[in-house]
Amino acid sequence: MPLRLSRPVPMTTTADSKARLLRWVTTASVATAVLLILSKLVATLMTNSVSVMASLIDSLMDLFASLVTLFAVRWSLQPPDADHRFGHGKAEPLAALAQATFVAGSGAFLILQGVQRLLRPQPVEDIGLGIGVMLFSILATLALLLFQRHVIRRTGSTAIRADALHYATDLLSNLAIIAALLLTAWGLGAIDAVFGMAIGGYVLYNAWGIVREALDQLMDRELPASVREQVHQLALSHPAVRRIHGLRTRQAGQTLIIQFYADMAPELSLSEAHRIGDEVNALLKKNFPGADIFIHEEPASTGPV
Repeated sequence: MPLRLSRPVPMTTTADSKARLLRWVTTASVATAVLLILSKLVATLMTNSVSVMASLIDSLMDLFASLVTLFAVRWSLQPPDADHRFGHGKAEPLAALAQATFVAGSGAFLILQGVQRLLRPQPVEDIGLGIGVMLFSILATLALLLFQRHVIRRTGSTAIRADALHYATDLLSNLAIIAALLLTAWGLGAIDAVFGMAIGGYVLYNAWGIVREALDQLMDRELPASVREQVHQLALSHPAVRRIHGLRTRQAGQTLIIQFYADMAPELSLSEAHRIGDEVNALLKKNFPGADIFIHEEPASTGPV
């Protein structure tokens, strides 16, 4: 099944570990794409199969998307500066939008190629080689997907989820191409073009999923209710915090941004209230490493509701 672009709660992982994982996985993604392109280029030239060519085009798009992801992730990991006080995290959803554009373009191209092949049928040759290359592609793609899923669990990266979606699609399309080649060998020549068109349609469908996820971050959509509830419970676990309100959350790349008001006893001094706020901040950061947290301390009898 395709890799969904839902936003999981990142596991407790240090910022340095996240950065290291992201650099490794983007490099692995580019290397895998290059390897698959070379193997599928040979298979396309030898078989003259539109479905194999569809897989080649998809891998070319994957390479471009992986390169975009590689540079975007490295940019997003840069620390805040004078011009970007909230950091560079939104480079990730911007990269995902760029990926969606190329994914959609490849899907449309595959559909057009399938229609053309239906109108002007051509024989498919050396089917055994095509099947062998597809099996190799499945193994290489599966290995990369397992690594990407591990990184996604640890970092929650939008860009890596978008990149992994390409390869999850590849995994399914490679299986479909093997079926198409086998059916072609049994005399059902039109199946090759039909499968190519079906893969193109599936690619277009997944492109929309990438767009939705990227727009959620760019439009500062609130984090899932489970995350907000976790923030709420953690803040109230401090005995000096009576209530929290005005909770606002969003995500920018790898950084969760959390803001809220914390009501405390009115007789507390300003310095004591800030000390408690710092303790709540530290408690939250244990559960959300690298988060940007702002807490406004207020006496319990005042403040917006």
